[in-house]
Amino acid sequence: MESRLRVQGHPIQPMLVTFPFGLFVCAAVFDLADVIGGPAFLGQVGYWTAVAALVAAALAGIAGMVDLWDARPGPTRRTAILFNLANVLMAVLFVLVSLIRAQAPEQGATGGMVAVEVVALGVGAVGVWLGTRLVQQFDARRTEPTSLDALSRVVGSGPGSIRRAA
Repeated sequence: MESRLRVQGHPIQPMLVTFPFGLFVCAAVFDLADVIGGPAFLGQVGYWTAVAALVAAALAGIAGMVDLWDARPGPTRRTAILFNLANVLMAVLFVLVSLIRAQAPEQGATGGMVAVEVVALGVGAVGVWLGTRLVQQFDARRTEPTSLDALSRVVGSGPGSIRRAA
C-alpha cells in the first residue's frame, strides 16, 4: 500500500496508532487501580487519559482514511481495512465507557467499565498485530534501502574496513 502520509518512506498511520493504544492501556491501569481501592483521583486521571487517547485515535483514524482512499485492492488493502476496523472498535468501546463516566460526579470507574476496557484492549492488541503485518507488507515492496542497508554500503564486513559509498 502506498501511503500518502509518510515519514522517511514509512507510513505514519501505523506509528500514530501507538499513541492512543498506549494511552488506552494507561487509562485502564489507572481505572483498575481506582476500582481496587486506590485514591479517588486515579479515576479522574484514567478518565482524562482515555479522553486524550480518543483525540489521538481520531487523528490516527483520519490518517488511516487518507491511506485507504486510493489503496489498490489486494491483501495489503484488506489488512489495512481490518487494522482500521480494530482500532475503531477499540475507540468505540472507550467512547461508550467515557460517555457513561462523564455523567458521574468524580468520573470514577466501576468493575464493569474496567472489564469493557480490557475487552477493548484485546481488540486493540489484534489491531497492533494487524499493524505489524501491514508494515511488513509495506516494507516487503520497498525498493530503496533501509537505514541499515545504506549503512552496510559504507561499513565493510571487518574491522577497519570503512570505505566510501559508491
